Amino acid sequence: MKIKIKYIGVVSILFVVVGCQQKNATKAKDEPAMTMHMDSNAFAGKINDQEVHLFELKNKQGVQAYLTNFGARIVGLWVPDKQGNLRDVVLGFAKASDYHNPAEPYFGTIVGPFGNRIAKGTFQLDGHAYQLAVNNGVNTLHGGFNGVHFANWTVKAKNDSSITFAYTLPDRSEGFPGNIAMQVTYALNEQNELTIAYQAQSDKKTVINLTNHAYFNLNGEGSGSILNHQIKLYADEFTPVDSTLIPTGKLEKVIGTPFDFTVKKAIGRDMNAHDRQLSYGKGYDHNFVLNKQKEGDWYKAAQVVGDQSGIVMDILTEEPGIQFYSGNFMNEKVQLKNGKKDSFRTAFCLEPQHFPDSPNQPNFPSTVLLPGQIYKTKSLYRFSLQ
Repeated sequence: MKIKIKYIGVVSILFVVVGCQQKNATKAKDEPAMTMHMDSNAFAGKINDQEVHLFELKNKQGVQAYLTNFGARIVGLWVPDKQGNLRDVVLGFAKASDYHNPAEPYFGTIVGPFGNRIAKGTFQLDGHAYQLAVNNGVNTLHGGFNGVHFANWTVKAKNDSSITFAYTLPDRSEGFPGNIAMQVTYALNEQNELTIAYQAQSDKKTVINLTNHAYFNLNGEGSGSILNHQIKLYADEFTPVDSTLIPTGKLEKVIGTPFDFTVKKAIGRDMNAHDRQLSYGKGYDHNFVLNKQKEGDWYKAAQVVGDQSGIVMDILTEEPGIQFYSGNFMNEKVQLKNGKKDSFRTAFCLEPQHFPDSPNQPNFPSTVLLPGQIYKTKSLYRFSLQ
């Protein structure tokens, strides 16, 4: 199976909030602390002798998105819950320096040039073997130690509703061939849609698999476990892995296994099942093969419901797969914006993507990018209320 790389386009992640009227945010005793406005001066700082800033996008409906040029990250996203209160559904930090943390480097960031794992940090193109930085056991994860998540991106354009970040990964950085020029544009409109548009080109044949690594909790940052969130994945198969979380190359049916999310269920319902794949991942940390159910120009990927907030998040995409990570390695290593710790399984990630280790798996959709081509893909996150 091959999924072609499309040219001259963008990647879009769309956030839609519907079903309630905006009210002034209030904090009930049983709700997490919610910050209506982040302090950009307190956030700003220097990383690698370069300025890091906080940027706000907002609309007249009250939806707020905060971003930073360090890693072109989403720092926070405030949307209304079923009571009309704003909840920050993306985990992040209150100051720039907290993001320069090798122990927890991926909060809200763009990961690349190859998101997910590459076996033993090596692959071949046209008979030439490339050795990458090995940063995840014996494998390469999310582009290596620095990738693009520890890069200071340049702000090319900014207004109240959009911002464009750009970064060129130098040839052979972390071992990847080619000067890979990337651009990411976040835009918020009055329909409460936040889009992320990606574009990438390389001057040498290379591999690419960009995605966003937001940590979500639909009950709000710091609100506790995500195990009671209800989730559905539009996937009849997944890619089983070995003990180092590298795909075996096979596709396995999810029916009758703990990986069956074809009918909505609690994230934690089958988490403790006796299953080798769950033991390898210490929970869910697997790529699901989307069954290509169409909605307009998109494939349906996932739906998640916050059990306390009533916030529903639908994910649609053009990608062939989605990585579901259930926060298995969160271990109170960092302090979040609201003062809480990143405790075990208090967030999940859903990353639309090509499959892990695709450069070494000829049966997986191709991730090769040729000189002169423009890489594009798009995903959509839609928020509503239950």
